[in-house]
Amino acid sequence: MHWHTLTLKRTSDKLKSSPQGLDKQEAATRLKTYGYNVLQRQKKQPLWIKFLKQFKDFMILILLAAAIVSGLMGDLTDTIIILVIVLLNATIGFVQEYRAEKAVEALRSMAALTAKVTRQGAPVELPAKELVPGDWVLLEAGQIVPADIRLFETHGLRIQEASLTGESEDAEKQSTALEEPDLSPGDRRNICFKGTFISAGRGSGMVVETGMHTEMGKIAELLSGEDQTTPLQKRMTEFGKKLSLIVLGICAIIFVTGYLRGEEPLRLLLTTISLAVAAIPEALPAVITISLAFGAKRLVKRQALIRKLPAVETLGSVTYICTDKTGTLTENKMRVDKQLLFPGGDPEEKQHLLLLNLALNNDILKDAEGEASGDSTELALYDFAVQKEYLKSELEADYPRVAEAPFDAERKRMSTLHRYKDSYLLLVKGALEVILEHAELPETPEAKQWLAGADALAGEGYRVLAYAYRRLPDWTSGTAPESLEKELILLGATGLIDPPRPEAAIAIADCYSAGIQPVMITGDHPETARSIAQKIGLLKAEEAHSKNAVVTGKALTQMGKEAFLDRVEKIRVYARVSPAQKLEILQGLQKRGHFAAMTGDGVNDAPALKQANIGIAMGITGTDVSKQAAHMILLDDNFATIIGAVREGRRIFDNIRKFIRYTLTSNAGEIWTLFLAPLVGLPIPLLPVHILWINLVTDGLPGLALSNEPAEKEVMQRPPRDPKESVFAGGLGIQVLWVGLLLGAVCLLTQAWAIYTHNPRWQTMVFNVLCLSQMGQVLAIRSEKQSFFSKGMLQNKPLIGAVLLTLILQVLVTYLPVLQPIFRTEALTLTEFLAVGAVSTVVFFAVEAEKWVYRRRREGKKKGLE
Repeated sequence: MHWHTLTLKRTSDKLKSSPQGLDKQEAATRLKTYGYNVLQRQKKQPLWIKFLKQFKDFMILILLAAAIVSGLMGDLTDTIIILVIVLLNATIGFVQEYRAEKAVEALRSMAALTAKVTRQGAPVELPAKELVPGDWVLLEAGQIVPADIRLFETHGLRIQEASLTGESEDAEKQSTALEEPDLSPGDRRNICFKGTFISAGRGSGMVVETGMHTEMGKIAELLSGEDQTTPLQKRMTEFGKKLSLIVLGICAIIFVTGYLRGEEPLRLLLTTISLAVAAIPEALPAVITISLAFGAKRLVKRQALIRKLPAVETLGSVTYICTDKTGTLTENKMRVDKQLLFPGGDPEEKQHLLLLNLALNNDILKDAEGEASGDSTELALYDFAVQKEYLKSELEADYPRVAEAPFDAERKRMSTLHRYKDSYLLLVKGALEVILEHAELPETPEAKQWLAGADALAGEGYRVLAYAYRRLPDWTSGTAPESLEKELILLGATGLIDPPRPEAAIAIADCYSAGIQPVMITGDHPETARSIAQKIGLLKAEEAHSKNAVVTGKALTQMGKEAFLDRVEKIRVYARVSPAQKLEILQGLQKRGHFAAMTGDGVNDAPALKQANIGIAMGITGTDVSKQAAHMILLDDNFATIIGAVREGRRIFDNIRKFIRYTLTSNAGEIWTLFLAPLVGLPIPLLPVHILWINLVTDGLPGLALSNEPAEKEVMQRPPRDPKESVFAGGLGIQVLWVGLLLGAVCLLTQAWAIYTHNPRWQTMVFNVLCLSQMGQVLAIRSEKQSFFSKGMLQNKPLIGAVLLTLILQVLVTYLPVLQPIFRTEALTLTEFLAVGAVSTVVFFAVEAEKWVYRRRREGKKKGLE
């Protein structure tokens, strides 16, 4: 129904109501018919289902199967280890999501609770959820609009609709019917919408839509569907499947080879099962979850609330950030940024009268705490006057207001009449073109130059207001101020703008250095968007007026889909776009292979937040619908906070890669040792208990401590990861192969030398070399490029502590008599222990040598470029 096209009489007839309101019986009947005036919430899952969903990952299922097999084989120790790690992983993930959900529920409580309505001719206050179509609602400044309402009366009514339309300036409302049926919500000036805020004036009207039938509810319906799968989830699912198949295949080969050589079948079976369990990095899910949980905890301190843990890492893959302007890149607070005094006369007197106009010609009110409230534009003018020490409360004593003509959409001006001593002073403000119609404008070069300056301000995206006055020797009470708005004397003009956040320009520069393209999507005027984009560096001066600089929603409608896809990667600013077009923009970027983030605070942003690879809602100005659709909430509504999250996401993925590299290399060393020993004529070098012990102490604390590693220095100076790339990209697979082979070779050479010298403690020596070599490797891979010695030993104290604890435990297992029968170890002599220690450093220095070669090559390339 196009309610905005209906006359007041047709609206009343359609709803079978009047300004007297509904009677109680009719209201109760309609409430049963239409339901409560609330947005439907998604059905909550029981807590036990949320907990069980933590176990659906493929690798988790493989580990649970391995735990069962180990238990059936009588190896309860490994069964318990696996189950503890899996339960830890599930618990951390469950608790984090539960806490985030509770935080969102707390944010949801910020909504309109009551409404003033007329029932049976009498005003009453009702819960907003009980409103029904046909209810007559009374509206005044400071209220949240409780439903979609067709306005019948307006008196200077101005509404903040940024949450719905994206426009930063307050909407001026009217009651007359509009002709065009297909108007966007921002252009339906005779309708006020559920969830928007009344900033000034008063009015009344009839409820036409409630609940899910409101504009807010319609957009909420677009939010159904599955969430986007994150890059981390995709990589880990693929990685887990491939790794499990490879490990099972290798174990089968080892078992068959050993069996053919005459090894004891039961012992061989236990060895291969132990190796299979050890080779699958069961700590990986825990490392991922703990890394994400710690990252989420750090981000909360930086004003970013994570609703879903994988979202922390997703930002590390983002190639485009599509951001709203109002409140995210800007302060969401209008400010007088420019002032133009009209030439001629006494400049000091004109400045005085102009400031009087700003201070007195407004409807600003103060609450009990002294906080000023009212229309955002008037607040900006009022604040500017206060800064110049023109205080309304003090000036009103000398200039009492005796009459006023309020601002409305048709007049586009406001006048206040003040008594001053024995005369009267009329102060007028309004749109420049309107003031010029009522003021005397001399035909002088100075006046033309002033007009050109005012037009230039408008062209730069400023909202330009002009000011004038008239002195009157007397005034007859009852004479309307409107009739006095003639022969005005022009004072000057001001340029108002919602200024950029101070840190926005730095954040945009960080985006570019990190290989991320920021894009502004706003409902504001194209020139305003262009101006802000230039100020923060999103648009460079030379490209500000190119065809790809600023594209409007109207231009998008006229552009074909193929033409848009060809240009989508080049467009920097979108203005006056609809919610459906925001979805088109995101889908276009995603079709081009990009991972796109979307920020937003309004209901109009919610569908795009849902569609985005990561949706980022505003915590302060954001609507409930947008917060429910988002993956992350900015508690300070600040774009710069996103850049901190990007850095955190990249750090987390880097550390997960380090753990994967570490654990796979270690496991590869174990596999090569067991796989190659029979092939070169050596006995199986390790017992099942040795494999399980190494798996516990090396993949456990040291691996988990890698999640605490600080970010690499160049983490924000490199392009985003390709969302399609494998977890083994960047040479990780090659490193796993050659370091694993080296580790296996060191172990086999130790075994061969010890057997050759008839040393009965050869198995204990191999056992220690394998364990200690992995400790050397974990220290070496703290940085992929930087030397261990230059990175700083104490930057990751948990890792150093974990390595020392592992060394102590290994010494105890080797030398403590009570543990020797359990682990089948024998005490090494001092010479043997020192030899084992020396051999165990081979892997550490080999990895350090690889990094040294890389640094030398990079320096050589830099010199070549110079």
